Amino acid sequence: MAEIDADAFNTFEAAGWEAKAAGYDHFFGAFTSRLVDPLLDAAEVGPGVRTLDVASGPGYVAAKAAERGASVVGVDIAEAMTALAGRLHPQLEFVQGDAQALPFPDASFGAVVGNFALLHLGRPERAAEEFVRVLEPGGRLALTVWDAPDQARFLGVFLDAVAAAGVGPPEDIPHGPPFFRFSDEQEFSRLLRDQQLEDVQVRTISFSHSFRSPDEYWSGLLEGTVRISALVFGQTDEVQREIRASFDRLVEPYAVDDRLELPVSVKLASGLRPR
Repeated sequence: MAEIDADAFNTFEAAGWEAKAAGYDHFFGAFTSRLVDPLLDAAEVGPGVRTLDVASGPGYVAAKAAERGASVVGVDIAEAMTALAGRLHPQLEFVQGDAQALPFPDASFGAVVGNFALLHLGRPERAAEEFVRVLEPGGRLALTVWDAPDQARFLGVFLDAVAAAGVGPPEDIPHGPPFFRFSDEQEFSRLLRDQQLEDVQVRTISFSHSFRSPDEYWSGLLEGTVRISALVFGQTDEVQREIRASFDRLVEPYAVDDRLELPVSVKLASGLRPR
């Protein structure tokens, strides 16, 4: 197993999201938004709660938190994301910053939330430390990650297609933390417990998402992801064609009438900073 190069991975992710902001919003918004209310519920975000939305992207979580009456700030490493969020939600505050070195004082938020934030960080333990550092005693942290690929089939099908071509990640992609590390509930729970959080809970949220066609699904993943799209674009043209052929075969069982119905599964973890 290759050694993790956290600095190179963080640089790779940050640069990638500068180019993928619009693609992410176009493709992922429809179903990542379905996790927003459960995430905010787990953090007990409501009227007057000062809330930090980490890796805020286009601002889905921040906007919903504001609708609940929270005082919210969004932070994202990519300037393109904060600019997009600012255009979509001009009444809210979005700042550029690193989740692993948050630009906020200690104990400055009553709730910290991150919708899929951990997956894009080279040092998730350091990020968890930062989340808890800025959290007030008595405040709650809530985070989501994708479930394992055999459950989150909308990702699993794509990854299986890459594996069927018999290729690994291109050499120029920095090696980062395992993408599905926190799909393991014990591992996800341990991350929060190691920060001395109490009332730690991990649960699964599952639903299906509909795509109009294999082309919509394929193009959306390539245009709206960083690490996953690099698995394809870093291959030769011939290998890319092999991956696409495998992909078309693997999605066939998910055809329902004139659409595709892909299972989506997510792990949601939450915990309380003791007073």
